[in-house]
Amino acid sequence: MKQIIEHFAQYFRSQPDVISLAAIKNPYPYNPFIEGLDILLLVIRERGCVSGTEHQRYEGERILIRTIDSDIVEKCTVCGEHRNLIEWIVRGEIVLDRDQYLTNIRERLMLFPDTMREQKLLAEFNGFLRTYLQAKHELESGNILDAYSHILTALHHWAHIVLIEEGQHPELTVWKQLRLVHPGVYKLYEELTVSHETVKQRVELVVLACEFTVMNKMKDSCSLLFKVMASREEPWSIIELQTHPQIDQLHLDLSLLLQKLVKRSFVREVAVMPNNGDTEAMELRYLM
Repeated sequence: MKQIIEHFAQYFRSQPDVISLAAIKNPYPYNPFIEGLDILLLVIRERGCVSGTEHQRYEGERILIRTIDSDIVEKCTVCGEHRNLIEWIVRGEIVLDRDQYLTNIRERLMLFPDTMREQKLLAEFNGFLRTYLQAKHELESGNILDAYSHILTALHHWAHIVLIEEGQHPELTVWKQLRLVHPGVYKLYEELTVSHETVKQRVELVVLACEFTVMNKMKDSCSLLFKVMASREEPWSIIELQTHPQIDQLHLDLSLLLQKLVKRSFVREVAVMPNNGDTEAMELRYLM
């Protein structure tokens, strides 16, 4: 195995746009952690490269080569869109590392600085709010299975919020982590998935729990957004907030969240004259 990794290390070492290379060995056959192959090679290239996947066979071993743009790595470590990637970075053997790029990312993940924690909290709460409300809507419309699907997703977001609050990165085995950290949320997951109640009754129970939690966690989970809004006296347009450097990489649609924050009096909504001077179509902006 070591010879195989060194072979590919020499190959990628000669390519100037390769920033880092990490190797992850698969200790269990068909483990989805590296998609069932024997070795995963995570190749991080400079921004602008074409990301992709290759399967190769070398000395009897099946190799998965996953090439990722460094910009995608930065975004995923913040917003958690690709949880496998975080696992690979934390667990992988760093084989090549120009300017200690991957080493620094790994250290940042392990330290979990406040800025990253606030970004992850905002992203997870935004998803929690949206999927919980969608579940509530489907439940009221009589679409029970759709409501079940959405409330299960909402529970995942809730679990991630709890783990982030505890200073932990949500991993692939999120419910195993959560069982130790917050038995109450884990119990709700069990009630939803294995209870003897009807599907409708199970969904109704979790929707009620989510409704209370949304209100309880809204202020703390949105601390990053509040800090951004408090950084100036002028009201913010939604596009200004979504493209702010600390929020842009999260790829969030803040429309629903802002409306809920307005209704809960955390944020004020004001109408301002648009640039075209049309007084019949005022622009809505937001401020603390």
